[in-house]
Amino acid sequence: MLRAMSVPTDVVLDRAAAYPETAVLREAVARRDWPGCRAVLDAAAPMERTALIRDVCEMPGIEDFLRPVLRQDPRDGTASALLGTHLIDVGWKIRTGARAQHVSQEQFAGFRDWLCKAEQVLIDGAAYHPKDPAIWKARLTSARGLELGLAEARRRYDRLVAADPHHLPGQLQLLQTLCPKWSGSWEQLHEFTRDAAAAAPLGSPHGVLVAEAHIEHVLELDGRPAMLGYLAQEHVRAEIYQAAQRSIWDPSFTRGHGWLEALSTFAMVFTLLDDQRAAASAFGPLGNLATEHPWDYLSDDPVGEFRSARAWALGGTR
Repeated sequence: MLRAMSVPTDVVLDRAAAYPETAVLREAVARRDWPGCRAVLDAAAPMERTALIRDVCEMPGIEDFLRPVLRQDPRDGTASALLGTHLIDVGWKIRTGARAQHVSQEQFAGFRDWLCKAEQVLIDGAAYHPKDPAIWKARLTSARGLELGLAEARRRYDRLVAADPHHLPGQLQLLQTLCPKWSGSWEQLHEFTRDAAAAAPLGSPHGVLVAEAHIEHVLELDGRPAMLGYLAQEHVRAEIYQAAQRSIWDPSFTRGHGWLEALSTFAMVFTLLDDQRAAASAFGPLGNLATEHPWDYLSDDPVGEFRSARAWALGGTR
């Protein structure tokens, strides 16, 4: 067992605590200041911009705020990306994250209706701004929800890569599409995540793709023996540790976009691997910060799951 470390008592899920620009953008949205919103988003790097758009897309009144912006300037690609992302989010809340067999026909109808509305906005946005990665990330999400198939998802991903080759928010969307629960297979999923993580620069957060893929895989297995058997496989453990070496364990890993999500996801996968020392290496830099996903896969109490795993990793017992 590791020597007990100082363990934070609280868990903070607010992304603004890790990414201060989120708070600035929220304030601009709240006061309906589109030039102020554009100032924040235009100054952001591509991955950060896409993440910021996602951060504020659930704020009240977004559609009423942005429809007039687009009527005044239909060529505003940032407004298209934010409105399209918002409409997708509304649709997904109607559908919920439940498996298809637990979603009603009424929910599916509402889900599809909102995604079609989003597609209309995003198609226009892509016509004016074909190299806007935030638009293509959103269109990857809508393609999955509308069940347009792998060929169309790959086409949209190719457009994303042409705009920004290592666009992690979009890569995470294709990762979901490649899961068997949607349109893909485990072989396609793991091949994609291995290749994308290996192609990304050293010290980038992209190792999270490999960790996320194995989390998706192990949690689909039926029963604890099958899960433990999967995690005991040498090639599975090797892939996860190699991804960490290129990502969160590389000396050049910094607190740029994706650092929070990468550490939180590796913290969970190392917990599943029962590697206390490796888990501590991910939990330690997080302090009191956390992400709801992927801990929400474990139970309806992601904060409780995170807090319990953190206490164990930093020197406690199970």
